[in-house]
Amino acid sequence: MSLTSALLTPILRAAPARPLVTFYDDATGERIELSAVTTANWVAKTANLLRDECDVEPGGRVAVLLPAHWQTASVLLAAWSCGAEVVAEPAEADWVFCDRDRVDLALAAEPADGVVALSLDAFGRGIDGLPQGVIDFATEVRLHGDEFVPWEPVPDTAAALAGTTVAEILARATARAADLGLTADSRVLSTKDWVGTPGLVDGLLAVLAAGASLVQVANPDPARLDRKYESERCTVRL
Repeated sequence: MSLTSALLTPILRAAPARPLVTFYDDATGERIELSAVTTANWVAKTANLLRDECDVEPGGRVAVLLPAHWQTASVLLAAWSCGAEVVAEPAEADWVFCDRDRVDLALAAEPADGVVALSLDAFGRGIDGLPQGVIDFATEVRLHGDEFVPWEPVPDTAAALAGTTVAEILARATARAADLGLTADSRVLSTKDWVGTPGLVDGLLAVLAAGASLVQVANPDPARLDRKYESERCTVRL
């Protein structure tokens, strides 16, 4: 079972319509809420893009140069759906996923196969004027189906994150969920960056492993966080 299936399948069975990821950007006023089903659909669309357009197969390597964002979660979970390993260094990757500010950095790393750029726009707008060969995520992902069936099963011994296997990272996320006091009833307000394995485990994977709900705040305004905690009925704060 892939890491994505291990994380999302129990949530989809238990509470498919419940909010799973709520994203705020205090700099722009953006708020978007995705149920477990909608999250899974985005993951499937992205996984189909990775497999059908980028030829990402089990054992492939993907670097993710993106902030903590609901679309970043879709990219990460899609990579694991395909059986790919998420690596820290873009120069070691077959494909690099990045935001518009890091396109030049991604190209300079010369990944083996190419670069996919995300606008992270709330309305799904793409990026104009991308260098030749760079795939515009917003334009391409909408063309793909919202169901994904892998060509072959992903073993739990496959590398998932920076050399850590599916089984190891799932065990680590589950343990951290317990350390943080997360349960399936938790609603987690977080301003954590998903930097490195520890940041990604605490900020995203532990929440999913617990079956909890995440409220992720980008560019947080400290004066608004207490109000968000109350209005979103959060129970845990990271």
